[in-house]
Amino acid sequence: MERPGGVAVPKAKPTYHCGLDAAVDVVGGKWKPLILWALHDAGTLRFGQLRREVIGVSEKMLIQQLRELESDGIVHREVYREVPPRVEYSLTELGEALNTALIPLGLWGDTFKQVIIANKVKEAEEVEGAA
Repeated sequence: MERPGGVAVPKAKPTYHCGLDAAVDVVGGKWKPLILWALHDAGTLRFGQLRREVIGVSEKMLIQQLRELESDGIVHREVYREVPPRVEYSLTELGEALNTALIPLGLWGDTFKQVIIANKVKEAEEVEGAA
């Protein structure tokens, strides 16, 4: 962030109340866990490959999420000085550790996916019926 005149404003140091607070700050949102999983599953991916793996993400959102993950030390971005330019993304050691922590969450989602879908459908029907 910059002040008028091009002077950089330092980011405020985040305050976390517990480990979960810190983890959710890093991996929060719809796309970051899917990006992490794609990189874990495939290893190193170029931007276009990653975009195809994370179905539904826009180019703009993928760029934003990758920048945040890189800033947090979760994703490594390697730029190759070639023509055309080539950029590859991979997980750092910190990213691998985070992905390992997300495995139980993914298993929970697999186990209860149908229940979650049924609850969402029921809620949508109740909202439609009330309107």
